[in-house]
Amino acid sequence: MLKRFLRVTDLPPPASAALLALRVVTGIAFIFHGWGKIQNPFGWMGPDAPVPGFLQALAALSEVGGGLAWILGLLTPLASLGIAATMAVAVLSHVTRGDPFFAMGSGSYEVALVYLCIALVLLLVGPGRFSADAAIFGRKS
Repeated sequence: MLKRFLRVTDLPPPASAALLALRVVTGIAFIFHGWGKIQNPFGWMGPDAPVPGFLQALAALSEVGGGLAWILGLLTPLASLGIAATMAVAVLSHVTRGDPFFAMGSGSYEVALVYLCIALVLLLVGPGRFSADAAIFGRKS
């Protein structure tokens, strides 16, 4: 059943190339976003954080591990699910603080929402034929 879930939709080469570019660029960005967090996975939000340490660690792992998985196109649906959950929480925390969609500098939820949308695209469409998932699990026709 897992193999069926990880099988890649057969897309035309141009679409797969676009997904490859999206995965690599966004994956690199996520590794950079999560790198500082993974250095202190259970406490990167500080001692007064409203989020328990194990959830902070899951967020750090989803960013670094998910970013690497996206670059490789390996276990893409699972990585996308983790990143989507992390970004949904990030968007929600910004919105509940009253942050705007866009602001110069920090304090907006624009970037988290863009990353959430990318995670949804990769979750629903898949990584494309230029991925480890396609090489390992095959393609759906």
